[in-house]
Amino acid sequence: MTLEPNNTRERFRGKVMIVTGAAQGIGRGVALAAAREGAQLVLADRADLVKHVAAECIDLKAQVSVVQSDLETYAGAVSVIDTALADFGRIDVLVNNVGGTIWAKPYEEYEEEQILAEIRRSLFPTLWCCRAVLPAMIERGSGAIVNISSIATRGIYRIPYSAAKGGVNALTASLALEHAQHGIRVNAVATGGTEAPPRVVPRNPKPLTPQEQVWYQGIVDQTLASSAMHRYGTIDEQVGAILFLASDEASYITGSVLPVGGGDQG
Repeated sequence: MTLEPNNTRERFRGKVMIVTGAAQGIGRGVALAAAREGAQLVLADRADLVKHVAAECIDLKAQVSVVQSDLETYAGAVSVIDTALADFGRIDVLVNNVGGTIWAKPYEEYEEEQILAEIRRSLFPTLWCCRAVLPAMIERGSGAIVNISSIATRGIYRIPYSAAKGGVNALTASLALEHAQHGIRVNAVATGGTEAPPRVVPRNPKPLTPQEQVWYQGIVDQTLASSAMHRYGTIDEQVGAILFLASDEASYITGSVLPVGGGDQG
């Protein structure tokens, strides 16, 4: 199922939105849809591909800044926030999209450095970016943060990733409680299995071994079995939920984790 963009909506006209992990997949989808709805964008990624996404957004008449930065570091997160404030003077929305499984295998097969790498990839960018953006949002007395989580918090063969996304869920709930008094809403979308083009920059550049292919297929099978709809979603279906929570339409929603997994609650 592909959702047709509604070009008559301008929910983000006059608003400044940061999208991290904007070079590919869901992040690119969020950037393009927000551009169509009038957002001024700061697109962050460490891949050069983010410049191509920026060009696509500019073609949609959006004002865009690009930051190539390593968001696994606090300094990288601060550079994104500083760019947004320097170029646009404010930050209305932060979409934390960096993350994703690097390896697929039983937990006992993970090496120490691989566990650390999964946590650095799928938890720390969200932790750092939330920390970096809060002072600016507190000063303005408003803001919306949407963290991208996963239904993989209940899943097989990617336990470190599951733990990282569980951390994103806890961060979301706690930040929402702490900062509602400052007019800041914090929510998350727990994405289910999502059909997407092959990644140009893969998370794991090494080809899967035959055994790793079996384990990866186990993830696919479990994802489909856990979904009431027994299918993968589309990028557009994830983007729709993310932008709803980012918009004023969700003005009375905070501290929520919205599963978008065809009935799988994660």
